[in-house]
Amino acid sequence: MIRTKLCDLLGIEYPVIQGGMAWVSTAELAAAVSEAGGLGIIGSGQAPPEWVREQVHLARKLTSKPFGVNVMLRSPYVDEVMQVLLEERVPVITTGAGNPGKYLPGLQAAGIRVIPVVSSVALARRLARSGVDALIAEGMESGGHVGELCTFPLVPQIVDAVDIPVIAAGGIYDGRGLAAALMLGAQGVQMGTRFMCAAECTIHPAVKEMVIKARDRDTVVTGRPTGHPVRVLRNKLSKQFEELESRCAPPEELERLGVGKLRAAMVEGDVEYGSVMAGQVSAMVREIQPAREIILDVVRGAAALLSAASRWVVSGK
Repeated sequence: MIRTKLCDLLGIEYPVIQGGMAWVSTAELAAAVSEAGGLGIIGSGQAPPEWVREQVHLARKLTSKPFGVNVMLRSPYVDEVMQVLLEERVPVITTGAGNPGKYLPGLQAAGIRVIPVVSSVALARRLARSGVDALIAEGMESGGHVGELCTFPLVPQIVDAVDIPVIAAGGIYDGRGLAAALMLGAQGVQMGTRFMCAAECTIHPAVKEMVIKARDRDTVVTGRPTGHPVRVLRNKLSKQFEELESRCAPPEELERLGVGKLRAAMVEGDVEYGSVMAGQVSAMVREIQPAREIILDVVRGAAALLSAASRWVVSGK
């Protein structure tokens, strides 16, 4: 099997992290991933601190293994959520949509590992200097909020720019993705979209069905004028966004259109007018599987590819 420095850093068996997706990554999914040897992540999104504490307690009932919480730094509750995670001594925090620098001293003093998601070399360098433990280099193939660089050019540039472990994310589905990430210099991978179709994921069945039926060109990036673009599966809502953007509607109008739409999809099952955030690998997801099967498929597949790689090399003068 495959073990990297990331496994030792986080106390996990396999170098696979489950992405912290709002309204998707609940304690049930995070605990199942951790139990299977990866690192499960609860997605706090814009949830209030009380909900986050309840999720942490539930995860601890379901697993004794390390798990983490993703903190969206643009949440109106970010200060309160960080305080809850400090009090609960959650082993790992991943962050998105900003710089967690002001929280680092307290988190590090509590022994909490901090791993921000980054989409540029400049931000990666700045965060590495601030003392974070690792970085998630996320390409724009991923679902949800995206940057402008694809995973293949982004990961090796960040690996070369910092001296801490880098985790590759965006466009990773199976062992081929893990093997490729390791060859790019990453110490592991983060996966989101495939775990949406884990048996333990609590999102609405209609969303899982939509992901499974997706084809290669069924995702689109909307909301670029707001400065916070997101990748979603095409539906009537994404067409509304595209129409507004074609008319150069003000960013405020686009933001109003998106309010509450992620919950509408993931919890209520509105796959027409809800925001179905999912990555380009949606087209590769073909079935609902337990989290353990997903992780073992990824790790075993990568191990087989890497062990066979020497046969592809032709030596000669």
